[in-house]
Amino acid sequence: MSDSLIRRALIAISAMTMVSGAVQALAPQRMLRALMAEDDANARHLFGTIGMFMFIVGGGLLNALRRPGRDPVIVFWAALQKIGAFVAVGLGVRRRIFSPIALGVAFFDLLSGLLAAEYWRRIR
Repeated sequence: MSDSLIRRALIAISAMTMVSGAVQALAPQRMLRALMAEDDANARHLFGTIGMFMFIVGGGLLNALRRPGRDPVIVFWAALQKIGAFVAVGLGVRRRIFSPIALGVAFFDLLSGLLAAEYWRRIR
């Protein structure tokens, strides 16, 4: 896969991360219900906070990828965030905090993180 194709895929992923993070931050209750997770004030607050960070990391990656030149530092940290999200959601499913439906999101994050890590390896 060419650097250009990976970069374009990561631009789409970063935009999707921003959108999903914004939805999670603004409507955590809806997202928690979709994941069949506990829905109380603490869960909504924590889930909304995580959504805010998703929005920021997605926006940082999008900004870095759309600028001329290469910014491997931002790509590296975004890759870690995506892989970390995979681990966190996977643990949430294992602990029965989230339903197994959440594994779809987790594996998308893993693939996104691995793609970002590969792009980082190429541009550093």
